[in-house]
Amino acid sequence: MVESKSNRIALYVSAFLVIILVLFAILRDNAESITLKEATKILKDHSVKSVVASQDFVYLKTDKEVYKIASSQVSPEMFIDYKVKVKSSSNIYFYLLVLVLFLGLGTLLFKWLQKNKLINTQNIKNGRFSSLPEHSQPVESIKSDVTFSDIGGISDVKIELEEIIDFMKKPKRYKSFGARMPRGVLLVGPPGVGKTMIAKAVANAAGVPFYYQSGASFVQIYVGMGAKRVHELFTAAKNNSPAIIFIDEIDAVGKKRDGQRNDEREATLNQLLTEMDGFENSSGVIVIAATNKIDVLDSALLRAGRFDRRVFVELPTNRERASILSKYLEKVPHELDVNSVANMTVGFNGASLAALVNEASLLAIRQHDFQVTIEHFHQVKDKVMFGKKKLQILSNEQKQYRVTYQAAKVICATYFDLPFEKLLLSNEKLTPATDEPLIKHELESRVKMLLAGIVACNIKYNEHTSSAKGDLDEAKEIVEKMIQDYGMGSSLIVQESEKEILMKKLYDETRSLLESLQSVMKYVEGVLNERESITKVDVKKKIDEVL
Repeated sequence: MVESKSNRIALYVSAFLVIILVLFAILRDNAESITLKEATKILKDHSVKSVVASQDFVYLKTDKEVYKIASSQVSPEMFIDYKVKVKSSSNIYFYLLVLVLFLGLGTLLFKWLQKNKLINTQNIKNGRFSSLPEHSQPVESIKSDVTFSDIGGISDVKIELEEIIDFMKKPKRYKSFGARMPRGVLLVGPPGVGKTMIAKAVANAAGVPFYYQSGASFVQIYVGMGAKRVHELFTAAKNNSPAIIFIDEIDAVGKKRDGQRNDEREATLNQLLTEMDGFENSSGVIVIAATNKIDVLDSALLRAGRFDRRVFVELPTNRERASILSKYLEKVPHELDVNSVANMTVGFNGASLAALVNEASLLAIRQHDFQVTIEHFHQVKDKVMFGKKKLQILSNEQKQYRVTYQAAKVICATYFDLPFEKLLLSNEKLTPATDEPLIKHELESRVKMLLAGIVACNIKYNEHTSSAKGDLDEAKEIVEKMIQDYGMGSSLIVQESEKEILMKKLYDETRSLLESLQSVMKYVEGVLNERESITKVDVKKKIDEVL
């Protein structure tokens, strides 16, 4: 505090001295003193351009210089050939005006730098002047108000973390058994599953300070700043222990060192490794980090003694989705069966479910409905999953191709019981892709659904449209993985023509299926022409009648 005050005083003194020097430069008399003889000479030579008289001096201005001579040495007769100007004392006001303008421009420049974040006002208040924005700001904890009850569908994760919470609350109990608290916990999972909220909930449950940093905030263009920031973070946490440090997207700073030069990134990673090694068992600080790319992390960061525990946060199951949706629907007027919404949201993460409920609520408001219904969820589901796309204006012929294409896809998806609830004529995608382990026949069913539109158009019109590209690309990708990666061909060793053979086989089987369900095709096409949408229940009912 004393040092900060001294720095502030030094800053003010320096500013005052600068102003004095500027005033001295402006007001200083630069004229050269001359004798009466010299003055008489240059006056007779007519080299003087103007004469200015003040109370103490007479100034003679030539092309090259300005001379001055004491007023007491000259007589009025010397200047009979010149028009003498009297120097007014009001010139001081001119200089004061210049000073005011100077200070005004300085203030405007300061405000511009502050607005564009080229200087840090907080540093100036603390007695430090720096052109680096926010890098020197003190690290401060935040108070977490997130509880585990606010997060649905993480019962397994909660069990893993409750031990750490208990350790931070009752450290003596564990130390009496010779146990030490894990130094680090790594939360691994895809984006949007709630890793940050889980870390905040741990801090709230343990009742300790929570220090949040993103991995990207350590990666600076200024040499040494990343390592300095890491040191400041850990020092602040130790000084306020017990505490939790949460580093989001740690892969931004903790990538594998591959020998290519990146001195700043490596220095930051080395500092992080050193700080985690420097923990004492009694420090009371635990590091929680989150990543969705554990495979790119440096092995030194993953070894025991740094991140001792790894918690995998997966996409929510059907039951967990229902739990999450119940949380988000608490304040939304509805009479929904939450399980129905959960069934139609396979592949959704927590963030997507929150967005889905919000979009359904907004749609209900736009349509002036009193409550949210399942129909609202059907209408906004694709917008949340795939993003809103501008619909093309189709001609009558193009619309008929589209109807046939979509009718075939919905029939195949229903026949093979793929996860979806409703198809809209404008759907770009019908069912979400999944990375879960799938059996061979499940993958084949998905490929058949993707090929169904092409097959149906070729049956009815002997051609298909270019809009099939997306489905065709996905079908090729699945077949490629089946043969190349999963060993699902005729043998485990890949044959040259395996992919072509499998694709033709699936195409022919899809054609046979659709030819046998032509009455269902006509029914679905009729519904799509009339309503531009159809549910899985309606299609299944019609297929059951035929079969």
